[in-house]
Amino acid sequence: MADRTLVVVGLGNPGPDYAGNRHNVGQMVLDELASRMGATFKKHKTPNQVAEGRLVPGGPRFVLAKPGSFMNTSGGPVSSVLGFYSATPADLVVVHDELDLPFDTVRLKGSGGHGGHNGLRDIIKATGTNEFSRVRVGIGRPPGRQDPADYVLRDFSAAEKKSLPILLADAADAVEAIAELGLVAAQQRVHAPS
Repeated sequence: MADRTLVVVGLGNPGPDYAGNRHNVGQMVLDELASRMGATFKKHKTPNQVAEGRLVPGGPRFVLAKPGSFMNTSGGPVSSVLGFYSATPADLVVVHDELDLPFDTVRLKGSGGHGGHNGLRDIIKATGTNEFSRVRVGIGRPPGRQDPADYVLRDFSAAEKKSLPILLADAADAVEAIAELGLVAAQQRVHAPS
């Protein structure tokens, strides 16, 4: 276990203008994980901000990566960080926003298509596979006729912000469960009715 490296990528857009957007919830989850490890994000030789550490002594090493590119071009940075750490897509966990899940919901997925998510689409294209773990963080559908592209680039509502820390903690717990139990057992834990 101690020699295992898990590369956890949080999708989003770079820069302070996007930091609070729904589309950046993946990067917010990485901030939670980095805080738990006492790690800080730093510039890296790959086009990512990276924080490294372990959540428990003797546990797997986590490489937390925030791509330095925009969401739709996440594939290059993800592919380069996997190469840098000699990791395979089997070692990859992608944390991303999910329109098709209600806000405050976390679901795990092991493979499959991109479901219209351009960040996932680009990662699948760049790595040549869809066989990697995903932590899908529900942001809900836009109200009324609001364009989903506009909705994901808006900050969470005041009501959502109140429970956002719980959602981020739940998603970080899900990443830890994948590391500790493997994907299938983690799915059983995370998806169990509470």
